[in-house]
Amino acid sequence: MTSSLYLSTTEPRSGKSLIVLGILDLILKKTTKIAYFRPIIQDPPPGQRDKNIDLVLQYFQLNQCYEESFGLHHCEVAALAAEDHTDAIFDRIIAKYKALEARGDFILCEGSDYAGEENAFEFNLNTAIAKALNCPILLLGNGEDNTLEDTLHPIDLALKTYEEHACQVMGVIINKVQSDLVESVKTTLQKHYGDRPYLLNVLPFDPILSSPRLSEIAKKLDAEVLSGHDRLNNLVTHYLVVAMQIAHALDWLKDDNTLLITPGDRGDVILGAIQANQAINFPSIAGIVLTTGFRPEASLMRLIEGLPSAPPILLVPTHTFDTAARLGKIHTILTIEDKEKLERSIRLFEDCIDTAKLENNIKTLQVQGITPKLFIYNLVQTAKAQQRHIVLPEGHDPRILRASASLIDQEIVKITLLGQRSRIEQTLKKENIALDLDQVQVINPINSEHFEQYAQTFYELRRSKGVTLDMAQDNLADIAYFGTMMVYLGHADGMVSGAINTTQHTIRPALQIIKTKPGFSLVSSVFFMCLSDRVLVYGDCAVNPLPTAEQLAEIALTSAETAQTFGIIPRVAMLSYSSGDSGKGEEVEKVRRATQIAKERAPHLAIEGPIQYDAAVDPSVAAQKMPGSQVAGQATVFVFPDLNTGNNTYKAVQRETKAIAMGPILQGLKKPVNDLSRGCTVEDIINTVVITAIQAGRTESVV
Repeated sequence: MTSSLYLSTTEPRSGKSLIVLGILDLILKKTTKIAYFRPIIQDPPPGQRDKNIDLVLQYFQLNQCYEESFGLHHCEVAALAAEDHTDAIFDRIIAKYKALEARGDFILCEGSDYAGEENAFEFNLNTAIAKALNCPILLLGNGEDNTLEDTLHPIDLALKTYEEHACQVMGVIINKVQSDLVESVKTTLQKHYGDRPYLLNVLPFDPILSSPRLSEIAKKLDAEVLSGHDRLNNLVTHYLVVAMQIAHALDWLKDDNTLLITPGDRGDVILGAIQANQAINFPSIAGIVLTTGFRPEASLMRLIEGLPSAPPILLVPTHTFDTAARLGKIHTILTIEDKEKLERSIRLFEDCIDTAKLENNIKTLQVQGITPKLFIYNLVQTAKAQQRHIVLPEGHDPRILRASASLIDQEIVKITLLGQRSRIEQTLKKENIALDLDQVQVINPINSEHFEQYAQTFYELRRSKGVTLDMAQDNLADIAYFGTMMVYLGHADGMVSGAINTTQHTIRPALQIIKTKPGFSLVSSVFFMCLSDRVLVYGDCAVNPLPTAEQLAEIALTSAETAQTFGIIPRVAMLSYSSGDSGKGEEVEKVRRATQIAKERAPHLAIEGPIQYDAAVDPSVAAQKMPGSQVAGQATVFVFPDLNTGNNTYKAVQRETKAIAMGPILQGLKKPVNDLSRGCTVEDIINTVVITAIQAGRTESVV
């Protein structure tokens, strides 16, 4: 079941509030643990709050406060975007979203309002947010005052954009469709999109829901209420400017709930309107707006006040033309006080929306994988909760120090730096790095109080291999050996190294001291490939040059376990240059044998091989080459037949798609040690430390 839904629109004033009310009312019949979230809201006037949020929180009595209900104000988004800090926009939105998500069964996200001039930017931003949050999209179109073509064209463009960005779409609703176009719009929707499992519904235009109350008009115009204070709840569905004689004006009075606009010195119009309102052969008048600041004569006001059925009268200082122009710009919103409109909105939703299909889509839609931003966010939050202790042997490197500063500032892990404190202090000063060394542990291996204990332990572990105590002491003076021993003896939970040193320099001590987990014979590696729309696992791309069939099977099982640990559903593709039974040859047979071994060791695991990369990732190719496969077309874990293939593939994908490649992440060790590339960035170091911390929690729970 999907636990979220993102309501997105194609243009402003599409009637989102009606849809929000209907969906939340529907879901509340199934569970009370629901939440409402707006990633971006407009900047309300000083001292005021977003009215849509207040309405939903009050009407449904949701268990969340106002500040929890939105991500950022529009001005904050604009400022961050102008400074090219787009990641900060998503980070803040995701953090607030996840906090709400953790407390409930379902969360409804409402996209932004398109109130500014940059509609294309705002639509693309909403698309990116929905994708980052991994929310299926319910698209809302606007049929108000539009032709059939004008109504459907933006829907088609939006759906094509979602398809390009691999967004999941749950359905399409078109609101405010003129009554004579409702059936045509329904038919066209079915014709264009009926072959997809979308919810496809049309809501007719309801003039009452789109009409303001007289009280709203009085507030928007900052009008003085001269009479009829008790009838400000009147709906205004039509406007009529009266500048002619009343006898002629009455011919133009044809609709109920009409608001008359006339100068304040037109006593004849006022009296004529009041009489027409009382007559049974004229429509009812919602009220009268008097312009130019002229007040009616006192005697006329006494007459009006003595008539119980007289329409309310408002007074404004502006000219008639300006007043009419301002009235034309008033757009009503649903408020908690307007119970009639709220109930009418929910009834309209229930009458026109296929709620059974909507509910079924919510229940059955499977969220596809996990997006990179959510993946990284989840990693950080998991690491924060565990508060592991990670040792970084290369404490003199500026990148290590910058990463440490960020990790400590965010309170993600506890850190030990290996190196000379004075040299580290010099680097911090020279590079202007804001790291307080009192918040980390700094150890110079040869001066450590544990140095002799570590050397003795290493001697006992390796003396059967010819290692003497002097040799052990020489080894433990090396930062990689010292850091590894800290992990082995439980003085640290994991180690990250390799920013300066080679992969072998990092792995060799781990193999000699920590060793592999029971049931596994080798250490292998994976990369988390964070593509634009999903996260994949590639293994082994860094350690084993020419694995045997048995080793390939082990790499597959370990990689699947790693994927599971980090929230990725493992569907394993054993890659080769042919798919299924189509190919022959020694290399293909090795992969086929590895697949068989892996299936025997883990019969519950979804694993396919041999299989080509295109058949593993593309559903259309998979349908031709390997129909019926649980893995083909939707693989998440890719096991390469050799290091040459794996290393080149991950680098090609990284460069050509601008993917983030997190790794190599070592697997198969009893305790986590991870290697960095010597060209690593500060972000690479932070990500690897976070992953190591999570691995530490996993190995501890297994042990």
